[in-house]
Amino acid sequence: MPCLFRHPVRAIVCVIFAAGLTVARGAESVPSLAIRGAVVHTMAGPAITDGVVLIEDGKIKAVGPAADVAIPAGTRTLQAAVVTPGLIDAHTAVGLTGWINQPQDQDQLDPTEPVQPELRAIDSYNPRERLIEWVRGFGVTTLHTGHAPGALVSGQTMIVKTTGDSVEAAVLRPTAMVAVTLGDDARPGGADAEKKSPGTRSKAVAMLRSELVKAGEYARRREAGGGEPPDRDLRRDVLADVLARKLPLLVTVNRATDIDAALRIAAEFDIRIVIDSGAEAYLCLDRLKAAGVPVILHPSMRRAGMGETENISFETAAKLRAAGIPFALQSGFEGYVPKTRVALFEAAIAAANGLTTEEALAAITSDAAAILGIADRVGTIRPGLDGDVALFDGDPFEYTTHCTGVVIDGRVVSSDKR
Repeated sequence: MPCLFRHPVRAIVCVIFAAGLTVARGAESVPSLAIRGAVVHTMAGPAITDGVVLIEDGKIKAVGPAADVAIPAGTRTLQAAVVTPGLIDAHTAVGLTGWINQPQDQDQLDPTEPVQPELRAIDSYNPRERLIEWVRGFGVTTLHTGHAPGALVSGQTMIVKTTGDSVEAAVLRPTAMVAVTLGDDARPGGADAEKKSPGTRSKAVAMLRSELVKAGEYARRREAGGGEPPDRDLRRDVLADVLARKLPLLVTVNRATDIDAALRIAAEFDIRIVIDSGAEAYLCLDRLKAAGVPVILHPSMRRAGMGETENISFETAAKLRAAGIPFALQSGFEGYVPKTRVALFEAAIAAANGLTTEEALAAITSDAAAILGIADRVGTIRPGLDGDVALFDGDPFEYTTHCTGVVIDGRVVSSDKR
């Protein structure tokens, strides 16, 4: 595997590390912070050798070679072998699904109805969930999380930082997308599943189309004025925003036939969609490219088996990249163990199967931020963006490397070596 870090490992010295201190969530922010790295991957340009990132008031103030960026006297300074933007997990259910795998911490899916776009992720997200702290320890600073695949329309997603003791403190975007599932996973389970809808692919697409048509009529009546306006309908409010292109559908599909169905729906209603998972996306490259639809690709190491993921491939990320299709990587959702994967490891596998290391890193930083619509806040290290940075003691994609520090909004939120 190509190595991001090609210099002798320098000593990593900083006050908090020398003291072996673990910085708790909610620690007081410092007025300024400097991070010096033997290699700094800004993801906004070439990597910088012997670089400095200067953060003030939670925002990146300057970045560049150490010879060009002056560190003000008294500024707290951290050092690392490799510095990257804070990593972005482009799709997960962490915060709604929990580490103990018991009913009380499993809020990612409500199986009682097939269509529930009104379910808000912010009403179930638990910022104190231990899985959040765990993935943060590997450099993940931003999550696109929310209702999981498994129902035709399972609810909304949101974007959060991996810090804060309340939803309000963590949230970056309270509503990001509306989660839709097509294919086998949209079919209800249970002993009497054959008596519930949708029972077939055609039924699932027809139900989704019907809901969009109803939402369109609802929106037109509300906007027309005159006469009696329709009663407020939370479900149709959300889908009306989809039709107005304010929110995209996050469509979880794996079979090529279901990807094509999603593209037809998008074209018919002129709505924005993002393909999620896409095990057979490599069979639809021309159609995805023509439609301008991005992909949040399945975890590289997702279990393959009978059914919709039997044709999964380690090389799909490289094929999407070669075709010029925007994509990002994710940890995805695990119904059993592990309760979550780590986006860093998924990107490392993609780097070993056709992506360059810079391309793989982009899939969990700058490219992920662009697809999620948050590139003005995170994903690169450049002046004006949030001070979210991950520190490593070597090549982040090497198995023996540790994440030695995580900074979010200019605060050191983790300094355990992981």
